Amino acid sequence: MLERTRTAERYARGFAAALVAMATLLLAANAGPAGPEQPPHGQRTVADAR
Repeated sequence: MLERTRTAERYARGFAAALVAMATLLLAANAGPAGPEQPPHGQRTVADAR
């Protein structure tokens, strides 16, 4: 049969889960798409040739 956990232990697990969730959300928010890659200096693209 399962034993009851202490209240402090449950709060500690909840707090740890909240920290992991916040870290995951922050990482996901900062992992947006990268900006457009710039062509090397001196090379022209098709759009520049017009």
